[in-house]
Amino acid sequence: MGYRSLRECADDLLAHGHLACVDCEVDPHLELAAIARRAFRAKAPALLFTRVKGTAFPVLANLFGTRERLHFLFRDSLPALHAVLAARGNLLAELKHPWRLLQAMPGVLRMSPRLRKGRAERIPVLQCRSSLAQLPRYTSWPRDGGPFITLPLVYTEDPDRPGPGASNLGMYRVQLAGNEYAADEVGLHYQIHRGIGAHHAHALAKGQALPVHVYVGGPPGLSVAAVMPLPEGLSELRFAGMLDGARVPMASVEGLPLPVLEQADFCLSGHVLPQCKPEGPFGDHMGYYSLKHNFPVLRVEAVYHRKDAIWPLTSVGRPPQEDTIFGEFIHELTGPLVSQVFPGVREVHAVDVAGVHPLLLAVGSERYTPYEAERVPRELITAGLHLLGNTQTSLAKYVLLAAHEDDANLSARHVPTFLRHMLERVDFATDLHFITRSTTDTLDYTGLGLNCGSKLLWASAGRKRRELAGELSGPTADFPQLPQGFGPVRVAGQGLLALGGPRHVLARNQQDPSMDALTRALAAWPGREAFPLVVVVDDPDFCAASLDNFLWVAFTRSDPATDTYGVLASICAKHWSCKAPLVLDARLKPFHAPPLEEEESVTRRVDALAAPGGPLHGLL
Repeated sequence: MGYRSLRECADDLLAHGHLACVDCEVDPHLELAAIARRAFRAKAPALLFTRVKGTAFPVLANLFGTRERLHFLFRDSLPALHAVLAARGNLLAELKHPWRLLQAMPGVLRMSPRLRKGRAERIPVLQCRSSLAQLPRYTSWPRDGGPFITLPLVYTEDPDRPGPGASNLGMYRVQLAGNEYAADEVGLHYQIHRGIGAHHAHALAKGQALPVHVYVGGPPGLSVAAVMPLPEGLSELRFAGMLDGARVPMASVEGLPLPVLEQADFCLSGHVLPQCKPEGPFGDHMGYYSLKHNFPVLRVEAVYHRKDAIWPLTSVGRPPQEDTIFGEFIHELTGPLVSQVFPGVREVHAVDVAGVHPLLLAVGSERYTPYEAERVPRELITAGLHLLGNTQTSLAKYVLLAAHEDDANLSARHVPTFLRHMLERVDFATDLHFITRSTTDTLDYTGLGLNCGSKLLWASAGRKRRELAGELSGPTADFPQLPQGFGPVRVAGQGLLALGGPRHVLARNQQDPSMDALTRALAAWPGREAFPLVVVVDDPDFCAASLDNFLWVAFTRSDPATDTYGVLASICAKHWSCKAPLVLDARLKPFHAPPLEEEESVTRRVDALAAPGGPLHGLL
């Protein structure tokens, strides 16, 4: 069955034990977010809060909190959707199995939005009027610049090609208040390489204000579609129709600048102003705050909502969080499209625990030089450039590629095995390829500045070159005398070391001479081949406590071009190379954004709510 509204979805979840109603009063300032994060960790049901301070609207949290619940929501439409995506990924193969194409037909028929002319009083989302001040003032982290909409559906159309066909539905965060916003203004933060940017540019070129509708709620397929990295030619509205099992109903209403998503719960209608204003800070999905920067401002001319409106929200932070489930679902759905979009690539994995964009693992092919005595990366490099030149994988900072021919069972999804495979085969003289002064994720502060940093394409193939160690014993225990301030040393995994370092105090883009002294010391270490990756960190015990910690620290706190060092490093024909070990400086720097931490008083309040006798006991 497909849901016609979020209320219908919530009723179905409640009937099947996937939702719990919470009738105690909760505070949308920090407390609600702390509850949502804990609910995700506990694999709790979705939570519908009926008494939220400062608003009359019920609030829904943890809707997408488990993979099982996500599959339950779309249980009737997933077979047709899988068939459509499989056919798109390899149509010739699917033609050999016509029954599979028949299975795809229901999904194809649901792809086109259903657009009609309508009267406002007959459109569910336009039934009632409200104001920005009456919406839930939801603040997730202590240093956030104000309340935010965390599951917004931002709808725009291309001024050069009006209509749903060239529209964009994206999940770009919206700041409801704070900073320098007037009472009728909200901040509209959209990151680099997003579809709304092209629409905004076309409007500016015409000297026009860009009309925008910010929707909240609606059938759950809209939220999933808004975060999907869809290929060219497959719009979010088409995808949402397939996922929700029904064509997306839209209405053109006199007096509104854009068509209306009829079944949304809320609609903020307005135009983007010519000038930008500071937006943020905001505790983001990499586990740090994104800082205050100038972004577009939306002047809100009207706020509408359904009679039975529900306000959905999520809380992001250091992964895994609820958006992790989105990522897993995206991997599941887009797997058949990988080889079509990226020639020579069999599988990709944006590593969630490393903040998604900082680390991308991929399995490719080395098919074109079978006559060579020893396999070396050639096609892998081309595949890596495809990944860095297309869709949202272009935001990846570290891209590690392995050859399928070296291990037919290798999967980018099994991170420990993949890393071991790469470290066993890497030749640091040839396998590292840097791209400097490139575009990077807006949320990443490790590079040259906002949206600017470097990338590392690490492609390794061929024979196993070394044996990795998992403990400091024998030759590996004979550690050299380290420069002052470095130490202790901790094993973080097979071939991985976390090494404490002195506090980093240098300005952006300044290379630390103490790191060069460290690599000179490591050159004398007899066990260095057994640990080919060393990461210098502030807290080696925390970093080595789990692979998740290691990946988060190593790849969210380093910029490839600035923070990569190596033993006996040299440059030949503009190519940087070194001997093992490769050393990453992953200390927090003065120009980095601060990591997220909960407020202790809020944590204690949530502890009390979850304690025996509390209204959330048994849920958290």
